[in-house]
Amino acid sequence: MIVRITLPLILVLLLSACATNDLGEKRDFNKTELGALIGVVGGAAAGAAINHNNRGKGALIGAIGGGLAGGGIGYYMDKQTKDFQQQLAAEIQRGDITVQKMADQSLLVSMTSNTGFDTNSSVLKAGYTPTLDKIAKIVNQYGKTSISIVGHTDNTGSVAVNQSVSERRAQSVSDYFVSRHVNSVRLDASGRGKAEPRASNETEAGRSLNRRVELRIVPVSA
Repeated sequence: MIVRITLPLILVLLLSACATNDLGEKRDFNKTELGALIGVVGGAAAGAAINHNNRGKGALIGAIGGGLAGGGIGYYMDKQTKDFQQQLAAEIQRGDITVQKMADQSLLVSMTSNTGFDTNSSVLKAGYTPTLDKIAKIVNQYGKTSISIVGHTDNTGSVAVNQSVSERRAQSVSDYFVSRHVNSVRLDASGRGKAEPRASNETEAGRSLNRRVELRIVPVSA
């Protein structure tokens, strides 16, 4: 009985107050964010159900303090996309990185690895880390997401060698993010080798685009 009374009271109090997002900005709730608020209030019950059916997602929601719901997902990811575009403007202009909002509300950040790694190496170059520092700072501001880190290669060399290199490069990026205080529960690293080229491997320019690490940033729903 106490839980049944407490949750509606919390909802009423929150609706009468101002909303505060992950960046500390205060504003009145709008209609598109109402669903997200309800999701947060009911997060404990939702988390219990999720934890019972999917231990991995349950652990993630527990680590980030509740998932997103309703119209708040779109607002949250739009805001994050704009911050990526603004804070990585120089890298985007140089062609070192692309940022794309996907139809499913996820965010795809693609980084060409020719500036990040030597050939057949998974050791991050010093010139690559400032970009990763910027990305880590942004994803730490928007904690209600999971981040899949995927390594890719061009078609030079054998399938086995390229698969191993792509996996190790993705893991290097993941390890670096952890060193910059990104919660490891949010991270997943894997490699695709040369199986998913973004451009033609017939030219060096195309192979350079294919040697990349991609981040798929996905909102965690309650």
